[in-house]
Amino acid sequence: MPRSVNSVAKRARRKKMMKLAKGYFGRRKNVWTVAKNAVEKGLVYAYRDRKVKKRNFRSLWITRINAGAREHGMSYSAFMGKVHANNIEINRKVLADLAMNHPEAFKAIVDKVK
Repeated sequence: MPRSVNSVAKRARRKKMMKLAKGYFGRRKNVWTVAKNAVEKGLVYAYRDRKVKKRNFRSLWITRINAGAREHGMSYSAFMGKVHANNIEINRKVLADLAMNHPEAFKAIVDKVK
């Protein structure tokens, strides 16, 4: 019995992977084995860095809140402790935005918790 291969599916699989490798430099864009490895590695990085992005933004927000709080004579930890103690339901993202773009609103929050 002759050997049966599914060339249509194989070509579709490769075509899909090569489309993802479009824009890569050198052989990473047009040689199957190199492109496949580059795309798989890229997808791993993309998955990992979607998680890392959340960490980086939280860190940025904390830095901005700390800078805003220190302008009013408080540390970040003291400020956040008092925010929670006074049941102010504003998350770090909004607090960081206020500290950076609306200092008068941030000052009102600091005065409320002091």
